[in-house]
Amino acid sequence: MKAIQHYYPEEYKQCFGCGTRNEHGHHIESYWDGDIVVAHFTPKPFHTAFPGVVYGGLLASLVDCHAIGSAAAFATRAEGREMGSEPKLRYVTGRLEVNYRAPTPMGEVLELRATEVEISERKVIVDVTVSAAGKVTVEGRAIAVKIDQVGM
Repeated sequence: MKAIQHYYPEEYKQCFGCGTRNEHGHHIESYWDGDIVVAHFTPKPFHTAFPGVVYGGLLASLVDCHAIGSAAAFATRAEGREMGSEPKLRYVTGRLEVNYRAPTPMGEVLELRATEVEISERKVIVDVTVSAAGKVTVEGRAIAVKIDQVGM
């Protein structure tokens, strides 16, 4: 199974969070798991906020990019189409809310789980959780806004 990000048009693959062509990026890869979209990410030592704890800005960027990729997947699926079919739907962040529920420990593989909340013609609302060792440490909500071309 291909990651959702591998279906992005070439001009969108430079994203810092999930772009496959950004050598310095996070390279998030999101996959369907039933009706949710799941990704895993292992923070590197330079993602430290203070000893033993992941930097909150990194966590917000993970929520953001996972939610936006998931929005495209949810919207494509809602249209009854497969990922990669035309037209390829793309979204940008219109609003991002991040709630830090507990410190996120370093040294753990983080699991991101996205669920669809609402889909309309121009936006998708997505909820995302970040878990470490089975414990939810971050909850987020993104309003993803549909775009028609780069620069909008």
